[in-house]
Amino acid sequence: MAIRPHPGLEIDGFTLHQQLHKGGFATIWEVTHALYRTPMVMKVPTILDGYDGPTIVGFEVEQMIMPRLSGVHVPRVMGQGDFAVMPYIVTERIPGTSMYSYFKRAPRPVAEVIELAARMAEALHDIHRQQVIHLDLKPDNFLQRPSGEMVLIDYGLSRHDQLPDLLAEEFTIPMGTFPYIAPEQYLRQRGDLRSDLYALGAMIYELATGKMPFGQPEKLSQVKQRLWRDPLPPRAIRADIPEWLQEIILRALEVDPAKRYQSAAQMIFDLTNPMQIRLTARGHKLQRDPSLAVFKRWRTMRNLRAFAAPPSVAAQIERAPILLVAVDLSPEMEPLCQAIYLQIKRMLVNRPDARVACVNVIKTARLGIDQATDAAGNNLHVARLVALKTWAEGIDLTEDRLTYSILENTDPAAAIIDHAEANRVDHILMGARGHSTTRRFLGSVSAKVVAEAACSVTVIRLPAKPVDTDPNRIS
Repeated sequence: MAIRPHPGLEIDGFTLHQQLHKGGFATIWEVTHALYRTPMVMKVPTILDGYDGPTIVGFEVEQMIMPRLSGVHVPRVMGQGDFAVMPYIVTERIPGTSMYSYFKRAPRPVAEVIELAARMAEALHDIHRQQVIHLDLKPDNFLQRPSGEMVLIDYGLSRHDQLPDLLAEEFTIPMGTFPYIAPEQYLRQRGDLRSDLYALGAMIYELATGKMPFGQPEKLSQVKQRLWRDPLPPRAIRADIPEWLQEIILRALEVDPAKRYQSAAQMIFDLTNPMQIRLTARGHKLQRDPSLAVFKRWRTMRNLRAFAAPPSVAAQIERAPILLVAVDLSPEMEPLCQAIYLQIKRMLVNRPDARVACVNVIKTARLGIDQATDAAGNNLHVARLVALKTWAEGIDLTEDRLTYSILENTDPAAAIIDHAEANRVDHILMGARGHSTTRRFLGSVSAKVVAEAACSVTVIRLPAKPVDTDPNRIS
């Protein structure tokens, strides 16, 4: 590095001011530029006179990945410098501090844990959709905007699906922060987005209990033990943690990536729809697995070289979408409901890890005078829920991947669109009623959903019945 950073240094129009942070691998500086009014920071790697290969390569990785990211969950890049003069990355300055301060005050109230976890998962899902696996999730690498969105920083250990993995090419040792590293990272597998879900599960565990699930290991041999050791269940540490939240945490911390959540969106769905979670033995546990079970896992895992190789990041997300199926349960819509049922069955053949969210909308009265019961005196909401579950019988998914919601709104299309947006739905499947003059002028529910939904939409329409033009037919 030909130039070292210091206050007053000017480089490529950027002027360095106060040093804001000094870490083991980089320093952070407050900077200004005549062309930018946005508060900015400059990150400069700490390159010493000795061997700094990982630092140099990690910074190259960050310089490749960060400009390719966009959106509210990543800092905007303003400029970069190469190693010929002084390597740096300039980004917008996110007001406030990292999430580390929250974790220092853990355990946090359960409601706060759930809210923070959902917002962290949302940021993670955003970068995954941009084909990036972070691989170094920890409290220090989450910042929070004043508007509440989480921002992920520090991409030095990350992997972009469409870029060379320089770290894997040049180094053979596992890389990551030991308290949060996933078992497959120990085995030097760097292509699985579920590694980030494991780290996020460890962070939620810490927020909820005030403890790290595997302590603070300092050696790789200690990290290896999580291939067969399970953590103490959160509810054994803190009794007021709901069973459903423990179910989420321990599912994220499964050793085998295939048993974890398959996308951050699926984790968000559970965090925001706790009543839809099917509890397993994970949610009820109050102690670690017995010694015999641990010994059997040890015999299986001690010589494991790798888990099953995952597909690309984009393919992993494509295999595990959230599909929203809007079902009209009116008696006259039965043929259309059957067509929708057959279509979702076909879609699941190609997307075996998908979660299906079945919804039905009760159209409420505009004046607030809503009918709570049907003609037989049954509760309308309950009756619709039972009918929706009956419709879905035969969809071959476990209960945790097949959910049901009855929505209420004066505008059915708005209800579907809002529900899809709130639950990060990837695809909406719905039916369309037949053509009519009224629908042509006033618009249909399906047309509005197609026009306004932020995700893709498939509309099923039954073929029109042929018109009998035989002049000799007697009616």
